[in-house]
Amino acid sequence: MKIACWSGPRNLSTAMMYAFGNRADFAAVDEPFYAAYLARTGLQHPMREAILASQPQDYAGVIEALTGPVPDNRAHVWQKHMAQHMIEGIPRDWASDLVNVFLIRHPARVVASFSDKYDNPTLDDIGFRQQAELYDMLVARGQSPVVIDAQDIRADPEQALRGLCDAIGLDWDPAVLSWPQGGHRADGIWASHWYASVHRSTGFAGAEGPLPELAGPARDLAEAAMPHYRRLHALRLGSG
Repeated sequence: MKIACWSGPRNLSTAMMYAFGNRADFAAVDEPFYAAYLARTGLQHPMREAILASQPQDYAGVIEALTGPVPDNRAHVWQKHMAQHMIEGIPRDWASDLVNVFLIRHPARVVASFSDKYDNPTLDDIGFRQQAELYDMLVARGQSPVVIDAQDIRADPEQALRGLCDAIGLDWDPAVLSWPQGGHRADGIWASHWYASVHRSTGFAGAEGPLPELAGPARDLAEAAMPHYRRLHALRLGSG
């Protein structure tokens, strides 16, 4: 099974990659379009040159690898994708051949966390609009993608991940509830900038507290993302 997990930044996406990457039957792939995205947009992200040198910059080659054999002769692969990497003009139809999971998180939490690492983010940087577009595309192509909220995972990891496995037809394995400290061999080169907290972890953190209070541009950005978040939140596992 090839699972594409569509997230935005600071959405628990790395922890989810570590969780499923800890299963003996899973390989993991970390943001395979990152270099191609930077090359095409010219964005000046942290570690830009190192990222460009670490991955293929040709979208066609990345897609061919993602839709080809599962790495390491494993039965399954967890592909961690940033939805904002799928910019206009980049083919998305290949995702119809995979099992698609949408990982969402409240925009206030995303904006507060992302702004600590990246100056002056925009709506295009945080992936909510692109998640909604990808979801709609997959539904139009006959899929029923699964939506899961990071808040539900943090509140009860076993219940949430059992529900996810059931929804995609995957056998349950408690190995997803923990992982070794210090990172995963699938980590992208950008891990040193973005993954410090999850590198210190060995499992999911506890339930999240109150929403952060935002002001100014950060508040405006979170509000702009809310309609896209609400749409997918209404479709999340456990909502019905």
